[in-house]
Amino acid sequence: MLEYAGSQRAGLRAEREAPGVLAIVRSLDWILLAGVMALVVVGLWGVAGFTKFAIPSDPTYFLNRQILYACVGAVALLAAALIDPDLYRRYWRAIFIGTAVVIAFVLLVGHAAHGSTRWIKLPLFTFQPSEFGKLLFILALAGMLAERQLELNAWRTTLKVVGVGLIPVLLVFAQPDLGTALVYMAALAAMLFVAGVPWRHLAVLGAIVVLVVVGVLWAGPAAGISVLKGYQEQRLTCFIHPATCPAGAGYNQEQSLTTLGSGGLLGRGVSNSTQVKLGFLPESNTDFAFSAFAEQRGFVGAAILLGLYLLVLWRGLRVITVARDLYSAIAAGGIVIALLFQIFVNVGMTMGIAPITGIPLPFVSVGGSSLIANLAGMGVLLAIYARGRVSRYSRRR
Repeated sequence: MLEYAGSQRAGLRAEREAPGVLAIVRSLDWILLAGVMALVVVGLWGVAGFTKFAIPSDPTYFLNRQILYACVGAVALLAAALIDPDLYRRYWRAIFIGTAVVIAFVLLVGHAAHGSTRWIKLPLFTFQPSEFGKLLFILALAGMLAERQLELNAWRTTLKVVGVGLIPVLLVFAQPDLGTALVYMAALAAMLFVAGVPWRHLAVLGAIVVLVVVGVLWAGPAAGISVLKGYQEQRLTCFIHPATCPAGAGYNQEQSLTTLGSGGLLGRGVSNSTQVKLGFLPESNTDFAFSAFAEQRGFVGAAILLGLYLLVLWRGLRVITVARDLYSAIAAGGIVIALLFQIFVNVGMTMGIAPITGIPLPFVSVGGSSLIANLAGMGVLLAIYARGRVSRYSRRR
């Protein structure tokens, strides 16, 4: 188990002696906040370029919407930064049940697109509950782990947490949304590690995951049992065995690599980005936003973007060590690793080092649910950091 800034007792004392808003603002991680805001600005810069040709009659349509989402996300970040994370710990059961119910509700009334049912369509907007569920899932499971911190060495505790965590994972997988389900699992693994679950438990769980993957990808299909959808199997087949990839199935990957390479050092600019402008690169606004960004802004622009990701991830990992209690540390670990996993898989699939899963690029891909949820998650990290610093300062006095 990691060493944190405070103990559970310190966290409870902080709850009774709630710090003022001014103290919280003074204790914020301003480097993390600056990094996040810079990511949003660079993301909008990218959106302005690779969505310019999506709707010829309105070149700024997606940019205007993304700016609106960024404003809403900024409000969510501010609100999350001012809320004491201990509130989530106290109501983790309600958060978990509400998240699972809403995700299950998508399967009944959700809006279908591209073969998946992931969105709920409301009169004024459409949102994707599983994106917000990433954060809520982490906040809920962190509460369950923190509540059982004295029983973490017991197998029954580990199995109970994993069993509960698999409920939303399977609901998301059924939509079907393999990429988001993997994000949930990555966050769960990170939270188990940060909580201090014994290594032997993690090793056994890892072995089980390997067996499940083998069963789903090889044993099941060989026996005539298909767990994945046809297009999902095709994507994984093209990644693992490119030589056996059906004709045309690897088109997206090939175009992504071509787009990445055409950007050069400084990029081709918006007007000369033929891969994006002429529509050769599919899903350039979402799944392959990094490729589109690299073509228009070049290696330098891509390096700036990746550098900002590195800055935010570094400061996020630092939040874990500053957290005032176990719950805050677990939640911070889940948020940071979930973000890292999304960045790695999205950027990796554009380069051919990860399978295509449909995971959006955080802060860059077009979409309100992803942007708002990620900004809210950053707000939670800021809240954990600020209260950890206030708690540490209070004990020194």
